[in-house]
Amino acid sequence: MTSLPEPASVNAAVDVAGLVQTLDRELSAASPAEIVATALRVVGRDRLAVVSSFGTESAALLKVTADVDPAIPVVFLDTGWLFAETLAYRDTLIATLGLRDVRSIQPLQETLARADPDRELWLTDPDACCRIRKVEPLVRALAPFRAWINGRKRFQGAARAAIPVVEEDGARLKFNPFANVSRADIEAIYALAKLPPHPLVASGFASVGCMPCTSRTTGTEDSRAGRWRGRAKTECGIHTTKTS
Repeated sequence: MTSLPEPASVNAAVDVAGLVQTLDRELSAASPAEIVATALRVVGRDRLAVVSSFGTESAALLKVTADVDPAIPVVFLDTGWLFAETLAYRDTLIATLGLRDVRSIQPLQETLARADPDRELWLTDPDACCRIRKVEPLVRALAPFRAWINGRKRFQGAARAAIPVVEEDGARLKFNPFANVSRADIEAIYALAKLPPHPLVASGFASVGCMPCTSRTTGTEDSRAGRWRGRAKTECGIHTTKTS
């Protein structure tokens, strides 16, 4: 691997596009742990965050992250519409993996009072609901950071089928350490580390988001088929909107 920038240079003004190209090329065949470790070295712990939904596959990325450094900040978007099981799972994984800096971020109450006073925005305008409950809070949460890590995978299909390992997100770097992994790889991480499953998996939920917009899936459906079922919407917006 060629010499990569040191943290001080990344925290200052840099050619983000050029750095993305270098990192994506260097890490194209790297393991998830190598990608997380490189992100940590290049950016520094205080400037790097993992964004996790604590959903059905989240424990795998959190396990890899904890093995590299359990003190890397983890941002969790508590939308106000999450299943109680997801909140409990968050607490379970924090304890199981020894995560030291999990930050639960909520939408602004004044925004909810103005834009969604009756809590029915998810029904009439799900994009707007995601924007005030997930996208805007994430922008606020990522303000101190120069790079973030997420758990998207190419095997999830749709807009995720061609994601790079490293991409540009405005002025930030965005690392996708699980871009190349298979479903079998995820299952192997769970099995090897004896990670607890999300409580709703046994009830037929293959992917879990907010309660009103999440449904069970059958064995023949894509894992994300239960998200915004019956709508053209496939993403909440945090991966399709620049965070800076």
